Amino acid sequence: MAEKLPEPGRLAPGTLRIVPLGGLGEVGRNMTVFEIDGKLLIVDCGVLFPETDQPGVDLILPDFGPIRDRLDDVLAVVLTHGHEDHIGAVPYLLRLKRDIPLLGSALTLAFVEAKLQEHRIKPYTHVVKEGGTEQLGPFALEFVAVNHSIPDALAVAIRTAAGSVLHTGDFKMDQLPLDDRLTDLRAFARLGEQGIDLFLADSTNADVPGFTPLERSIGPVLDDVIRRAPRRVVVASFSSHVHRVQQVLDAAHKNGRKVALLGRSMVRNMGIAAELGYLKVPQDVLVDLKQAEKLPDDRVVYMSTGSQGEPMAVLSRMANLEHSIEIGEGDTVILASSLIPGNENSVYRVINGLTKLGATVVHKGNAKVHVSGHAAAGELMYAYNILKPKGALPVHGEVRHQVANAQIAKDTGVPEDRVIIAENGTAVDLKAGVPRVAGQYDLGFVYVDGSSVGAITDADLKDRRILAEEGFISIFVAVDPATGRCVVGPEIHARGFAEDDEVFEKVRPQIVDALREAAENGTKDLHAYRQVVRRTVGRWVNTKHRRRPMIVPVVVAA
Repeated sequence: MAEKLPEPGRLAPGTLRIVPLGGLGEVGRNMTVFEIDGKLLIVDCGVLFPETDQPGVDLILPDFGPIRDRLDDVLAVVLTHGHEDHIGAVPYLLRLKRDIPLLGSALTLAFVEAKLQEHRIKPYTHVVKEGGTEQLGPFALEFVAVNHSIPDALAVAIRTAAGSVLHTGDFKMDQLPLDDRLTDLRAFARLGEQGIDLFLADSTNADVPGFTPLERSIGPVLDDVIRRAPRRVVVASFSSHVHRVQQVLDAAHKNGRKVALLGRSMVRNMGIAAELGYLKVPQDVLVDLKQAEKLPDDRVVYMSTGSQGEPMAVLSRMANLEHSIEIGEGDTVILASSLIPGNENSVYRVINGLTKLGATVVHKGNAKVHVSGHAAAGELMYAYNILKPKGALPVHGEVRHQVANAQIAKDTGVPEDRVIIAENGTAVDLKAGVPRVAGQYDLGFVYVDGSSVGAITDADLKDRRILAEEGFISIFVAVDPATGRCVVGPEIHARGFAEDDEVFEKVRPQIVDALREAAENGTKDLHAYRQVVRRTVGRWVNTKHRRRPMIVPVVVAA
């Protein structure tokens, strides 16, 4: 939005306020808060994975700021499905208040409970199913089956005194889904007949024309690649992509190969999916890593994490020769996932590393080994035409995706003044079925770095980028504060800047002169002397070497 909006005012009785805390203008961190008559309902609570310009960051959370002091008013968190970008931040929310109820399908809650166990949190959960309804204070909820790249995904219709909303979560309209669970368009039509005032639709593929290809089209391709592979096969995908793992298990079994699951989250999630009956494991096809390593190379498939180039995931460690499985000539690696925007460089770095080791790398760019889990423009158009919503608030996607989704809404008859392209923190108030923008909360990124949550700032990340790209110079000087005379030093050391510290010989006299001159001009303060040293070295480095390293002067009184 061009103009800066004020923070939203007090919410009037009988008005529904919708505030996305994440997932808009980005792919990840999905979280939306609904408020009416003093009560809050949250839909999804996910994470965003860091990009290459965010070194050291493990995860990025939604900014809980607008609700941090109101957690007692939260009636529940509704989870639409079990992907990390929708459930990954739940442990960090429940750290603030452990008894917030979690609602979701059986598989979704099983994934969440396993994740929370690692954080030593035992949640209050309530399993819901498609066709089911729940009354939570002023919110009447109805759950609708939607098809996605993970089983048991749900859309949620939210009815209130102020109007009705349908939130799709992530969805597509695969007409021959692997689990025979279609997006329930009959329920969409019925909800449309009853009246939907605001449609919050998944925007991720809104700028892709036509229809998302069928998941079933992937099976034969995986089968063909595995059949032709002369040695070992490694397939990388998301650790929660049950459908893709199912296809790999089936293809491996058909070609007489065993499958070993690699990566803690992959082993955990697939164990849960198999136990609940969502993953059908052919008899004797699964082995552990030790058993797999004893098998002939042409009789094993490794199913791993790391399809997005994550540095600590299995595939990256293989590419860097940091894993017990050493990739070599004749091995085949399949990246069975889409590229999340921002991860391209990391993924291609892994592809190049694996190729250099001699592997044949098969990915979406050169073979049909993945289809998206999100509705393309044609499917969204169908959804709008079936539902006939009175208003639209595109969610889940970058700005280009939201704009494309908004255009589809207008093309299908949603009035332009009721189509809202919002940002994270935009408050949209729905009253008597009419949406309007009510203000903007100032939200930021909340970084998880090791055990710290929110302690790392954008300024810290800037320092890290400078250290990584430009290097580090430290200068030690002991001065007489009264005269500015150097008693010891300047001693200069650098890291990541130059091979030999002798390059600093020419700047040492400049530092000595600058300190003496500062004293003659009345400087007596050590902090001021430090600034003199920083400016002198910074000017010299920039002029002579065209670099901007981090400069840390240490000036003490002699």
